[in-house]
Amino acid sequence: MTLITIGITSYNAEDTIGRAINSALAQNWPALEVLVVDDASTDGSVARIETAIAGHDNARLIRRSANGGPAAARNTLLAEANGIYLAVFDDDDTSDPARVRTQHDRIAAHLRDTGEARVFCYTSGRRVYPNGYVKPLLAIGSRPKIPRGKAVADYLMFNDRDPTLFYGSGTPTCALMAPTALLRELGGFDEALRRGEDVDLAIRMALTGGAFIGCPETLFEQEATEGSDKTAEKNLEAELALLDKHADYLRSRGRYNYARQWFRIRYLHFSGQKAAFALRLTLFLLRFPIKGGRHLLRSGPARARHERLMKASAKV
Repeated sequence: MTLITIGITSYNAEDTIGRAINSALAQNWPALEVLVVDDASTDGSVARIETAIAGHDNARLIRRSANGGPAAARNTLLAEANGIYLAVFDDDDTSDPARVRTQHDRIAAHLRDTGEARVFCYTSGRRVYPNGYVKPLLAIGSRPKIPRGKAVADYLMFNDRDPTLFYGSGTPTCALMAPTALLRELGGFDEALRRGEDVDLAIRMALTGGAFIGCPETLFEQEATEGSDKTAEKNLEAELALLDKHADYLRSRGRYNYARQWFRIRYLHFSGQKAAFALRLTLFLLRFPIKGGRHLLRSGPARARHERLMKASAKV
């Protein structure tokens, strides 16, 4: 059968990495390679990894000597992978035993039906917050019409949406399976980006005309975590770096300044600067009344509902 590599990157994840590895080893796909890259952890992650993979000939630990961040660790996975496909699991996620088989079969069916081999396949999942709130993470492309090409790049960079397509929860690498050769052809992950490297990879895939297919089945569970790399400031820094990397394309679409302003508005909201947020949003809508109004209507209600549910769960 087709050899599939499951790749897991780990950094200071001693509390969760064992569970993630166990879910990888429990996959019901027989031809499986499990690679775990430790990105120079300073806690007990390595010991937990060694314990979890002991006795499994198809599992291997790769230790990085210096911390390089998610992109660098995933590039190490990509360099070491022997599988025809690479499925990426996060170090704090748990995957259903049928995840790899389901994603493989989805790719195989798409190839059989369309002949299209340039494909990223995402699976649906769920995110569990510390307060008990559970958010469904629906896979992009898990409905009949397949998003592909620039339509996906436009969605990821400035939330332009074709109403006939389903974009789900975007393009998180933790839900991805893709041909290993395609990932290498795309150049892997950009190590200059400490966050947003998964979005950048998907943008580059989209700009080459690739297809984004998805599995509607809920096949992984993710723990929502906080950290120094997940602050509103860090997110804004990563988002602006991503826009600058793709500035030529954004300018060709007339959306470079638009996108930068939108991400700054998001930052003001997430950082709790209510007055500055209201002022910046008003000026934005005055400058972009149609595009900005549509954007706000597409994303605003969903964001408000999410935050309302978060608060309600916290009170329980």
